[in-house]
Amino acid sequence: MAKKGNIVVGQSGGPTSVINASLAGVYKTAKERGFHKVYGMLHGIQGFLDEQYVDLSTQIHSDMDIELLKRTPSAFLGSCRFKLPDIHENPDIYEKIFSILDKLNIEVFIYIGGNDSMDTIKKLSDYAIVKGHRQKFLGVPKTIDNDLALTDHTPGFGSAAKYIGTSTKEIIRDAQGLTYNSPMITVIEVMGRNAGWLTGATALAKTEECEGPDLIYLPEVAFDVEKFVNKVKDLLKKKISVVVAVSEGIKLEDGRYVCELSGGSDYVDAFGHKQLQGTAAYLAGLLKNEIGCKTRSVEFSTLQRSASHMASRVDIDEAFMVGGAAVKAADEGDTGKMVVIDRVSDDPYSSAAGIYDVHKIANNEKLVPRNWLNRDGSYVTDDFLNYIEPLIQGDYSPFMVNGLPQHLVMKK
Repeated sequence: MAKKGNIVVGQSGGPTSVINASLAGVYKTAKERGFHKVYGMLHGIQGFLDEQYVDLSTQIHSDMDIELLKRTPSAFLGSCRFKLPDIHENPDIYEKIFSILDKLNIEVFIYIGGNDSMDTIKKLSDYAIVKGHRQKFLGVPKTIDNDLALTDHTPGFGSAAKYIGTSTKEIIRDAQGLTYNSPMITVIEVMGRNAGWLTGATALAKTEECEGPDLIYLPEVAFDVEKFVNKVKDLLKKKISVVVAVSEGIKLEDGRYVCELSGGSDYVDAFGHKQLQGTAAYLAGLLKNEIGCKTRSVEFSTLQRSASHMASRVDIDEAFMVGGAAVKAADEGDTGKMVVIDRVSDDPYSSAAGIYDVHKIANNEKLVPRNWLNRDGSYVTDDFLNYIEPLIQGDYSPFMVNGLPQHLVMKK
């Protein structure tokens, strides 16, 4: 049997608390299947174009390192937001990529990322087929936004949802302890440009001893400012502390982001995504002016994707599973595909890795179904909660040193 060549793997887009579990899955499975070397791109395809890469055997020396990597947040290899041009726009960039792949004897190219990363896999696999290159290209899903098509859910989402549900519960408890005769409104801002999966996760805070947030607004439904203010006013007639959760990407009927009402940011990334910030702050200020009571805004911001101490065991296990499944699929001849998670059973919960054509996934967004929100779009339904609850189960205890979690970091 011919000796196998090498694999290169990269990480792209916003990191998650379990993205490195997928990297661990790629590395461990590649070694078990007899690939010679596993290279890691430093800062994704952008770094790879500058020939920035590392032999992962110089970084991962034992099973303990793999376990530590699985518990390490952020992108171990470094990430990027780099959009490959269309092939006809800049063929030279593709020739450069493939010359580096050939130089390193790469048989398999694996990219761990979200929607934009799958666009990279699509373009590279298409180019390879047209030009007759031998490399296989596989995508591994990663995004806390949970907006990738054809997969039941994405690695990173479950842990982010667990953190959001927990933190929302703690914020509600904090607000209740601060209110006596003076009412207070708390507005929580959660990540989510077009899909409200993460914001819906605030409903997890509704438990036997906690009533959960009072209102939840997702970008899937147009936001009506006047109706929102009136709803909050009505709630304040019944209770002294009101907690509202909003997606950063909620929009008005005319398509403007709510955060733009306060000026917002003019920054746009390589994929044309406008930076969203200040939605909760704007609404808290509006409510203060309209109602005249104390308000506060809370942004979870990057904590949603980096809180590895709150990672779900289900999430880490599935992230590791899809990384290994990508190596297996490529080893068996697949290319131009993305590994997906198929939900096998809800009770007890179980899942399996599947694989789909990346052309049907790249640049398509999976939104929260409209019937998973109530009639006026101000809360999620039990169907939403039944979908999300299995994904937050179990813990993955960090390795603690002097009272703080230990991480695996790149050795220079």
